[in-house]
Amino acid sequence: MPDDSSVHFGQARQRIDGRAKVTGAARYAADEQVADPAFAYLVTSAIACGRIRRMDLSQARAVPGVLDILTHENVGQQAAPPPQMDPTDKTTETLESDRIWHDGQIIAIVVADSFEAAREAANKVRVTYAQERPAATFDSPGATVEVRKETARWKDPKVGDFAGAFAAAPVKVDARYSTPTQHHNALELFSATCSWDGPRLTVYEPSQTMHGNKNNLAAQLKIDPAMIRCVSRYVGGAFGSKSLAAHTVWIAIAARRLGRPVKLVPTRDQGFTIRTYRAETRQHLQLGAGRDGRLIALRHEGWEVTSRPSHFNVSGAMSTTRMYACPNIETRVNLVHADRNSPGFMRAPPDTPYMFALESAMDELAVALDMDPIELRRINDTRTDPTNGKPFSSRSLMQCYDQAAERFGWSRRDPRPGSMRDGDWLIGWGCATACYPSNIGAAAVRLSLTAQGKATVALAAHEIGTGAYTLVAITAARGLGLKVEDITVLLGDSDLPPVPIAGGSNNAASTGHVTDMACKEACARMAAAAVAAGDSPFHGTDSAGLRLENGMLVGDRGAEPLAKALGRVTGGVLEIHSEFVPPGSAPTALQTLYKGVSAFVGGTGRQDVTAFAFGAQFVEIRIHRRTRELRAPRIVSAFASGTIVNATTARSQYMGGVIWGLSSALHEKTELDLRSARYVNDNFADYRIPVNADTPSVEIIMVPEQDTRVNSLGIKGIGEIGIVGMNAAVANAVYHATGKRVRDMPVRVEDLL
Repeated sequence: MPDDSSVHFGQARQRIDGRAKVTGAARYAADEQVADPAFAYLVTSAIACGRIRRMDLSQARAVPGVLDILTHENVGQQAAPPPQMDPTDKTTETLESDRIWHDGQIIAIVVADSFEAAREAANKVRVTYAQERPAATFDSPGATVEVRKETARWKDPKVGDFAGAFAAAPVKVDARYSTPTQHHNALELFSATCSWDGPRLTVYEPSQTMHGNKNNLAAQLKIDPAMIRCVSRYVGGAFGSKSLAAHTVWIAIAARRLGRPVKLVPTRDQGFTIRTYRAETRQHLQLGAGRDGRLIALRHEGWEVTSRPSHFNVSGAMSTTRMYACPNIETRVNLVHADRNSPGFMRAPPDTPYMFALESAMDELAVALDMDPIELRRINDTRTDPTNGKPFSSRSLMQCYDQAAERFGWSRRDPRPGSMRDGDWLIGWGCATACYPSNIGAAAVRLSLTAQGKATVALAAHEIGTGAYTLVAITAARGLGLKVEDITVLLGDSDLPPVPIAGGSNNAASTGHVTDMACKEACARMAAAAVAAGDSPFHGTDSAGLRLENGMLVGDRGAEPLAKALGRVTGGVLEIHSEFVPPGSAPTALQTLYKGVSAFVGGTGRQDVTAFAFGAQFVEIRIHRRTRELRAPRIVSAFASGTIVNATTARSQYMGGVIWGLSSALHEKTELDLRSARYVNDNFADYRIPVNADTPSVEIIMVPEQDTRVNSLGIKGIGEIGIVGMNAAVANAVYHATGKRVRDMPVRVEDLL
C-alpha cells in the first residue's frame, strides 16, 4: 500500500480484511461463538406435491440427546408467513401447514445436544404423504401459464409497430433460446444461529440485507424490530441467495422453546431447495433489419418458471430493448407455475439469461448480413434509450469493443465457420455485449473522528466478498485526508445505521456516497469553526475553500493540524450521523430504509437519464474435431463502469463474473427428474463448476469512464456486469468453430456431435 496519505479513487489497494480472511480470523456467521448451543437439523419433504398425512416421531425422539422436534402440528401457527422476494408477492411455506409445495421443503426441524444426534434423529423421522402428481417445468402436465402483469417495477417495453416493421424487414432472425435452472452454490452454507437474552433476540446469519432480515423476522415473530439484532460480519458468497430465509424464524422459535441458543448449518443438498435459484427460461427473439444492418424491429418474449403461489420474475427484456437503436419494439413475459421452490435473484438476474438470447440473435443477424458482429453493433449503437428517448448517462460500449478487440486480435479472425484450426482443434472466436443498470439507494452512516487522526465508519453494510470494508475505508480516507490504515470500518450489524440490500450492484455507490457525505460534513464543521476563529490562518475566508489533506486542514492561506481544527468543534471525538438520499428518490426513501425495505434509483427508473454500465466479452473456444471436447483457452473482457474505487477488488469482481459467465455457458445446469420434480445433481460432485484448468487466461480491461450524471461520485456497480453476455459469446464462438448454432444453454459435447 502507498506510504503517503494521499488517497485517490482508482488506485490498486489490498483488502484491509485480507489478512483476517486468509488466517481464519474473519468470523463468518456459523463461526460466531454462543454459550452452550443446541444443534438443529432439517427434515425435508421427499415429494414435490401433496400433503403430510402423518409424522411418526417416535424413533427420532428416542435418539439420545434429542431436545425438541418442530413440526407444523406444534409450532405451525407461531410464525407469520415467510418473507417474500417482493412484499406484494406470495411464496411457498415451510412449517405453517401440512401442504407440500415442492421437493425438499422444510417439514420438520430436529434439535439436539449435538449435530450428530440431530442428524441421526432427522433421518429417523417417518412421514406418510398424500402424494399428488407434480409438474416439474415447462410442458409438464399440470403446469400453468399466465402472462405476467405489468407493475410499477416490471414493465414490458413497447414502441412503434413491431408487426408491420418485422413483416417489411428485408433481413430477419426468428429464433428460440433457452437457459437452465442454476443454483448459487456459494462456499458458505445457509447457516443461522439464534440466541435469546430475555425478550431480545440475536441472530447470526449470512445476510445481504441486515435491516431487511431484522424487520422481516420481527414481523414473523410479531415483536418489535428493536428487540432483534442481526449480525453478519462476513459472507462467504451470496450472489442473490442470502437475503431473506424462511427457516430462520423456526430456529428462533426453537431457541425460545429451549431457552438456549440453537445453531443450524444446513447441508449442501438442502441448500438447493430451502433457498432460491435462477429459474429456467425460454425465449423467442425476433430481429428485423435493413440490408445496411440497422435494426428495424425487435420483439423479445420470455417464459420463466416459478412456484405455484409466486409471481416472481426477472423480466430481462427491460435490458435487452435498451441495447441498440430500434424504432419498433415489442416485449412480453410469461410465468409458468410448477411444483418447485420459488426462484429468486441470482447474479445479474434478468440480464444473464435474456442477454444470451439478444446477443446470440445479433450474431445470427451478422451472419445473415455477412457483416462483422462488432460492426453490426457499432451501426446500431445509440446515445439515447430506444424505449423512451432519454439519454444514457454515459455509454462507452464501443470503446469497450475497440479495446477488447485489439487486445484479443479480432482483426485476424477469418469469419467463415470452421475455417480456423490448430491441428485437430477447431477454433472459434465469439463476442457479445455486457450490460448492467447502475443503481444507488438511500443509506445512513455514523462517523467518529479523533484529534489523533483516527476515524471509525459504522454502517450496516455487507461484505459479501466484494471488498466492502476496503471500499468504505478508501472513501473515508480520501474524504478526511487520512491514511487508509487510520480508518476502522464496522459493517454487518443491524444495530448500525441502515444501507440498502447488497443487490442490484448498488453497494459501492450507496455506501460510498453516504460515507463521502459524512466526511464532507466533518470537514465543513471544522472549516466553519476555523474561519470564525481569530487564531486561525483561515479567519474571515470562505469556508468552502478549505479541505482535509494529509492530516491537515488546508486552504490558500496555508494549513493547520487536524487536532487544532477539530479542537474548535469538540473537546473530544467528533460524531456525525449522515443520511444520504439520492436525487429522484421517493419522499419515503429514508423511512422505508429504516424498515428494511430497499428502493433503488437508477437503471431504467430515472426521469432524466437511463443509467447503465457496459462491456464487451471476447472468448476463444477450441473444439476437438473428433471428440467434440470443448476448451476455453483465453478470454478478454473490457468494461466501462464509471469511477473505480479500488482497482484491485474491481478486477477481482470483473474476473469472477466473467468466469461465472463461462460456467453458465459450458458447465452449470441443475438437472431435474421430470417425474418427481426433484433436483438430481444437488451436490458439488455432479453440479459442474469451472476449475483453474478451465480458465487458463482471463484478461480484464477497465476502460476509463467519467459519468457525472449517474451520481456525484460517478460510481457504477461492477459486481454483476462481468457475467452478462459471456454465455452468448461462447455460443457465438462455438458457431464460428463448427457452423452449428447452439441456442440452449449450457453447451454440451452431445450438442456438437
